[in-house]
Amino acid sequence: MNSTKKLDYTLRLADGALILGHRLGEWCGHGPILEQDIALTNTALDHLGRARSLYQYAAEQFNLLPADDKKNAFTSVAIQNLISAGASVDEDDLAYLRDGWDFRNELLLEQPNIDWAYTAARSFFYDTFNYFFFTQLLRSKDESLSAIAEKSLKEVTYHMRWSSEWVVRLGDGTDESHTRMQQAVNELWMYTGELFSMSETDTTLLKEGIGADLAAIKPLWMERVRSVLDEATISIPVDAWMQHGGREGRHSEHLGYILAELQFMQRAYPGMEW
Repeated sequence: MNSTKKLDYTLRLADGALILGHRLGEWCGHGPILEQDIALTNTALDHLGRARSLYQYAAEQFNLLPADDKKNAFTSVAIQNLISAGASVDEDDLAYLRDGWDFRNELLLEQPNIDWAYTAARSFFYDTFNYFFFTQLLRSKDESLSAIAEKSLKEVTYHMRWSSEWVVRLGDGTDESHTRMQQAVNELWMYTGELFSMSETDTTLLKEGIGADLAAIKPLWMERVRSVLDEATISIPVDAWMQHGGREGRHSEHLGYILAELQFMQRAYPGMEW
């Protein structure tokens, strides 16, 4: 088993959950109605809870790596200082001390909220992917990933229902809500291709029975997405250019602003404890 690849895989899942959880958390106190404000805040907490479980598991993996592999894992000076001091890393270190180029979340998840339609469309695309992804990951030979998938699937099933309903509600609503939802789908569609891109890590872990088959998930995702968008009277963009790079640490400017806010306290007061 390639330990560094499994670590990269685990971190990718954790980073995605953290960044989307943060984005959804930005709606707290700003939702269109109180019920949906609370619903979206709870969804954000679901993502953050999954991120924490995955970061805990990633920290366990990292601390077992040989010294050379630890040094090559991240470029963050703060993490390198911990390694040089012989200290172990924990879930908080992985969330708060890594730099933007060490994050592996998909580009879709860091895109700004813009409005309720963008938020619903982004969540719909990712929630639908997560539903089929965690359904597969349940069968992982890695017991920790399988257990996280089992818990996550219960939450994701609700997330997908919530975001699907909002896509239909806005798409098949007023002229303005339809226009906004169509625009959101048009602009976010180019980030969906990255969800199904099989990297060397994905291929290796799939062969070892640990990871999910993204190529097999794509037609299932497409069928579900097409069904919901048809009901919402929303058109799927044709021949859209697909953006990639987030999983390799190449991000949009938006991630920098997220991390500046997310990591401020730990960066300003290193090692602070409550």
